[in-house]
Amino acid sequence: MSLPKELKYSEEHEWVKEEGEKIRIGITDFAQSELGDIVFVELPEVGDEVEADEPFGSVESVKTVSELYAPLSGKVVEINEELDDSPEFVNESPYEKAWMIVIEPSDKSQLDDLMSAEEYEEMINEE
Repeated sequence: MSLPKELKYSEEHEWVKEEGEKIRIGITDFAQSELGDIVFVELPEVGDEVEADEPFGSVESVKTVSELYAPLSGKVVEINEELDDSPEFVNESPYEKAWMIVIEPSDKSQLDDLMSAEEYEEMINEE
């Protein structure tokens, strides 16, 4: 299982990458492996507001539909439109090709509530 050290992680299995004033968000390698083959990804629209710990979209696999939870509050400034045609990217490349949204966070201090790679790994090993 891949857990890039430079990312932060949420309890809901999203990863967060700081890119200057913007935040890129996707789901973790662990999450995609638990879900199985992803067949559809539903994302918000550019301009939508997302709230920390609230659903912002969903991923559908052959097994189930799972909500995506925003790790931070903010405004959506970019979505990964490639996932419309290629939802399998979530399984193949959860940290590179399958990022989901980019937001401008309304409160960057929310980053302090997220886990390091080590803390996230401890959490999933306890599940």
